[in-house]
Amino acid sequence: MAKITISKNLCKGCGLCVEACPKKIMQVSKTASNDKGYFVAECVDMSQCIGCAFCATTCPDCVITVEK
Repeated sequence: MAKITISKNLCKGCGLCVEACPKKIMQVSKTASNDKGYFVAECVDMSQCIGCAFCATTCPDCVITVEK
């Protein structure tokens, strides 16, 4: 199983990772925001992650890491 880590204080909540995820397990949170006021991306079901790292490669700010 893969592990997704998101640097929440650097995330701008652009949603590109949400669109890139083939399993549709990423979402922009409706409640969790960072210090800058952005609603941040989060993985809603880590057990479904296949470790493709599409989320990490599409992130313009490089705040997502995927470990297998």
